[in-house]
Amino acid sequence: MSQVSLPPSQANSDTAPIAGADSSTLDISDYLREEAGTAADPAAPSPSPQGFWALALGAVGVVYGDIGTSPIYTFREALRPAMRDGDLSRAEVLGLLSLIFWALILIVTLKYVLFLLRVDNRGEGGILALYTMVRLALGRRSVPVLLLAIAGAALFIGDAAITPAISVMSAVEGIEIFMPGLAPWVVPVTLVILTLLFFAQSHGTARISAGFGPVTALWFLTLAGLGLWHIRAAPEVLAALDPVWAFEFLREHAGLSFVVLGAVFLAVTGAEALYADLGHFGRRPIVLAWFGLIFPALVLNYLGQGALVLRSPAAIDNPLFAMVPRPALPWFIALATAATVIAAQAVITGAFSMIRASVQLGLLPRMRILHTAPGNHGQIYVPAVNWALLALVCVIVIGFGSSERMAAAYGISVTGTMVITSLLAIFYILLSRRLPRLPALALAGSILSVEGVFLSSNLSKIGDGGFIPLMIAGALGLAMGAWWRGTQKLLFRAHQSSTDLTTFVKMMETSSVNRVPGTAFFLTADPAAAPATLMHNIKFNGVVHEQTIILTVEPLRVPTVPEAERVSWQPLGGPFSLLTIRFGFMETPRIVSALPRARAMGLKIDVMRTIFFVARRRPVIRPGGGPMRLLDRLHIFLHGFSLDPSEYFLLPRERVIELGERISL
Repeated sequence: MSQVSLPPSQANSDTAPIAGADSSTLDISDYLREEAGTAADPAAPSPSPQGFWALALGAVGVVYGDIGTSPIYTFREALRPAMRDGDLSRAEVLGLLSLIFWALILIVTLKYVLFLLRVDNRGEGGILALYTMVRLALGRRSVPVLLLAIAGAALFIGDAAITPAISVMSAVEGIEIFMPGLAPWVVPVTLVILTLLFFAQSHGTARISAGFGPVTALWFLTLAGLGLWHIRAAPEVLAALDPVWAFEFLREHAGLSFVVLGAVFLAVTGAEALYADLGHFGRRPIVLAWFGLIFPALVLNYLGQGALVLRSPAAIDNPLFAMVPRPALPWFIALATAATVIAAQAVITGAFSMIRASVQLGLLPRMRILHTAPGNHGQIYVPAVNWALLALVCVIVIGFGSSERMAAAYGISVTGTMVITSLLAIFYILLSRRLPRLPALALAGSILSVEGVFLSSNLSKIGDGGFIPLMIAGALGLAMGAWWRGTQKLLFRAHQSSTDLTTFVKMMETSSVNRVPGTAFFLTADPAAAPATLMHNIKFNGVVHEQTIILTVEPLRVPTVPEAERVSWQPLGGPFSLLTIRFGFMETPRIVSALPRARAMGLKIDVMRTIFFVARRRPVIRPGGGPMRLLDRLHIFLHGFSLDPSEYFLLPRERVIELGERISL
């Protein structure tokens, strides 16, 4: 990916500010010189005890929905490779259980719950939030770090295409145990449930989400109860908590272990949601939910499945559903289906949030992003992503036909995302002073080595369908890279032909251009240059408005912007002034909503009597060849799907004037 030299005003930004052009994000003043990743404001009021417990219950449903459905298929898939050598021995069952238990300890508990939840970007988590922290701590652009972030975000979306499919199908397959004759209906029922789920997204999930916590809590309590019931019948299974059994299994089954570890990793899929949903619930509720309910329930259930298999090897086909007394099986299947739908919903919501952050950081074209719950910035709906995911999920369900075959393809994208998160965390530890360097590096390095083993094991699944999430992630990553590269080139070309804003204002002091009443906003991506729309308006219309405002929208590398920092206004002389509006990468850039703040600063404007001038830049290919021209063509293709500025910034369309401009890539 070739680099493009930017002018000094943009040299330290991955992308320039979004404003009437396809661009994003610029470092600004002392606000961004402050170290990223500072904890939430210590002066902020703590939630009430009732609010805290409500957050903890909400975290049970949203944060842990995905990892909570892992017991449906994890132990089953880990047992099957071991069965290839014949009957399972007691040592093999205990070894597999020990591997699952210590994977939960190392990956989920140590890495995510105890370590990464403390590495937040103003209260927000997730791989893109971590990237922005590394970028700001570094203080300059780093293409390798940017590529890591792109790969992590793309792999996350690749996982979002397969998680709903395997979660829901694994629950629906419980029907086969209760009524084997219904087996042909598993795929159609799964498709119906998933289709209804995706169609419901446009209506918002605020009301449904209110029941997520209680339903998922009941699911975990049921898992724990079933586990305790079967452990009582075979208490020797508790020996699996000793890591010696895990090491012995790996030593005695060196050839088989590589395959088994890929299945063991399924126990920790969904752990990335712990970090990604940090901003929605806060660290303490997530930690309390993990240690108070989720972790004990998961461990008890896995041990209970192991106890059942020790007593009844025939239960290996589906140990979780075999744990349930037959009269209670229909109820349990219904509960499992509800839990998997909740898990799928959490993944879909996470995909929406990831796409929004990618758009705000300039990694994807502007898309239509709708809010479905007033006052809750996390409740969003992205139509294009929703329908694309539905199509992919349906193809995966039909193509694989069973959760067993799907499990062979599951885990690669999740492991890749986790490895990239660990790499970015190590970079942040090295660059920042926020964490004790040596202990943090030792922990992160150890976990990275374990994840590297899991990644190597999962890569062996590529031939069994693992290439599908990788293809999805690869296509998205290529699109993100092409969009970022093309945006940088467009900004550079536009700056080359621009006029310095300060020089322009001085020239206009002695100009005879007519002034007309009213207020005009000229959106620009480069606040140091006179907007092309303003130059064209003067050239062709021969007028300047009595209040001409150069407007720049700056998406920052922080999740949300404090209202005190939202707007800055600077008179430039004569009718000209410079207005800057800032939004975080987890916010919707609604310009009109920020104008009251500008009025409070002394800018006299009447939104109902203003005109917004925006540029519609059309990239075209320069003559020439080479492999990079393919990236340019991909950028132009994606440009056709990008929302125009008036739609993206939610401007009143009846007061918008768009001026076209062709720029060569």
